[in-house]
Amino acid sequence: MGAAYFYHLTESPIETTLPMLLGKAQQAGWRILVRGPAPMVARLDQVLWDGPADGFLPHGVAGGDHDADQPILLGTDTAADGFGRIMAVGGANVTASEVGLSERVCILFDGHDAAALDHARGQWKSLTGAGISAQYWAQEDGRWVKKAEAG
Repeated sequence: MGAAYFYHLTESPIETTLPMLLGKAQQAGWRILVRGPAPMVARLDQVLWDGPADGFLPHGVAGGDHDADQPILLGTDTAADGFGRIMAVGGANVTASEVGLSERVCILFDGHDAAALDHARGQWKSLTGAGISAQYWAQEDGRWVKKAEAG
């Protein structure tokens, strides 16, 4: 069964944090699903295309002819099966059964947005209440610090 990792973004925006996490996941050999609302998916697609040439992350947006071949797939409601890692952004939901389908689920949320904080707290309660192992990481002085762990 997979685990859920919550990333509380307070110092770096999603446009900086997501490519870093995607790079690490790709180095580990995982196929990655990034799930979020359509406007954020479009923005992140552009961020990945505009990134540094030496750090390019091959990816696609769900709905294309080659979705199954994409090492990183961005989508709004794409099914989670077949991915080693799922990254939920912009308040996208992840269920306990989806966590069980992957090795790791990352839930990234804006620490300066009250609604995003409330949503992340709800997901923490829902997932840990279903018996999912979870870790909560926060940015502190330019590094990630584990603040809580359940399961």
